[in-house]
Amino acid sequence: MDQLEPEPHPRDLIAGLEKGLQVIEAFDQERSRLTIAEVAERTGLTRAAARRYLITLTHLGYMRHENKQFSLTPAVLRLGQSYLHSARLPRIVQPLLYRLAYSLEEAASCGVLDDDQLVCVAAVSAGRLVSTTLQPGTRVPAYCTANGRILLASLPRAKVDNFLARAEPEQITSHTIVNKERLALEIARAGEQGYALVDQELELGLRTIAVPLRNFRGETVAAMNISVHAGRISAGQMVERCLPAMLKIQVELGALL
Repeated sequence: MDQLEPEPHPRDLIAGLEKGLQVIEAFDQERSRLTIAEVAERTGLTRAAARRYLITLTHLGYMRHENKQFSLTPAVLRLGQSYLHSARLPRIVQPLLYRLAYSLEEAASCGVLDDDQLVCVAAVSAGRLVSTTLQPGTRVPAYCTANGRILLASLPRAKVDNFLARAEPEQITSHTIVNKERLALEIARAGEQGYALVDQELELGLRTIAVPLRNFRGETVAAMNISVHAGRISAGQMVERCLPAMLKIQVELGALL
């Protein structure tokens, strides 16, 4: 929601829809199968309410029920596909992302912030599948990704401070920066230099460089990155080889967004 718009009145909100979506979001990579009691615990619903939502979602085809456990079905992907097919950003970015990826012969992707996570909305592998996270719809922590860091750098200082205050960085790899003071410095550095370079903080062997994508008003609306295997290209070589091409695409997209 636009920050200039007032908060909606509670009577204008449909609580059932909100809770139904919370039930869907209770399932993730770590917990792909849940019982009624587990869904109730993860959503704050009563067992009776959780049961009704799960039965309804099963009836609609979004869940399957087996051995007292529920799991999501592929029908849930329709929700994400609706965004990818209807949203303006992926449609505009994809052709230029394709050109960038194949000109450099590297994988490229575009992402946006969703709360404290980075969501991939477009990706081109260019024949190099360096990470399974570089797929439309995937969600990864913003603090340890190049796209996430450059997007955080575009936020007002107060929002960055709030992000760091509530963040609980995990040591995903031996390279992951978890110290909040150092994270603040890395975010500030990304903003000052106009790009973020993250070296194996999300996955070992994955090195990524990202730039912000701004609309014609100068507002940052997304981020674009190039990802390589760390064994092939050094950090310095990435900046020298990839950044100029990325900045050209950045300018072209600025006239379209």
